[in-house]
Amino acid sequence: MATVVITRDPAIEAAVGEALGRLALEPLVRGKRVAVKPNDTWASAEDTTGVTQPDTLRAVLRHLKSFAPRELVVSGGAGAAETGDVFHIAGLMEVVEREGATFFDHNRPPFTSVGLEYAPADDVAGPQRSVVVNPRVLEYETLVSLAQLKLHATATVTLSLKNIAMSFPAADHYGHPRSKQRHEHAFFEDMHSFIAAMAKRFPIHLAIVVGHPAMIATGPLGGHAVETGLVIASTDAVAADVVGAKLLGFGPQAVRHLWEAGRLGLGETDVEKMEFPALSLREGIEAFTEAAYGERLTFEHA
Repeated sequence: MATVVITRDPAIEAAVGEALGRLALEPLVRGKRVAVKPNDTWASAEDTTGVTQPDTLRAVLRHLKSFAPRELVVSGGAGAAETGDVFHIAGLMEVVEREGATFFDHNRPPFTSVGLEYAPADDVAGPQRSVVVNPRVLEYETLVSLAQLKLHATATVTLSLKNIAMSFPAADHYGHPRSKQRHEHAFFEDMHSFIAAMAKRFPIHLAIVVGHPAMIATGPLGGHAVETGLVIASTDAVAADVVGAKLLGFGPQAVRHLWEAGRLGLGETDVEKMEFPALSLREGIEAFTEAAYGERLTFEHA
């Protein structure tokens, strides 16, 4: 059974602490080089709703520090801007510095190319067979995806898996944003297969999805931001994303990269094979829909 913790608190740091406190994280953290990857896609002085919030990052770093990691890295790689600019504008850099973590921009050189594996050729075969990354991302012993709960115009949802998949490709190589003007790639021709293949190559050891704020209507930017106080956490990133998708109204077959990740054996996609030690899935859906739409829905017949 995959364990997925759903918590809710108006003080997001309390919700993060409760969620992480229900998972056995010490073996993943103690003595390890731990990398936390927040959502850092783009931000401006007028709008920081599309990225991880400072209090969220602070709560995660403080919890992980309690297990004495050998190194605690906040690994950033903005897709539509310079990473350092996003971190400063959003207030994330101040948190990194105050909590004594190391900031690393994995968009920067040096670069190395790594291969990607897809589902069997008779099922699904994505067009992107390798990706250029900063080699330091290959040295992370524990990878923590700290994502926002958001819709996405192309990927359907942007949760834990996409948070890594569309950030690790080095933007100083591919361009800001990652267009084809510098180097040819096929990230967007089949984004779902690419996300699943990246999840296989760069396994996520701890997935944290936070609805502070969540984004509905569209995304990853320009949607309607809504405060939910919800946190989803699991050491099974696929399961965490399946639950996040359910809150947004989608089953795993409606989010093809989750369906493909399940077929690749990367995690659990069946909510009947998940346990929820805090809020139940139904309670999580009701809490989310009430905050987002003003009505407590259950999606029981979805």
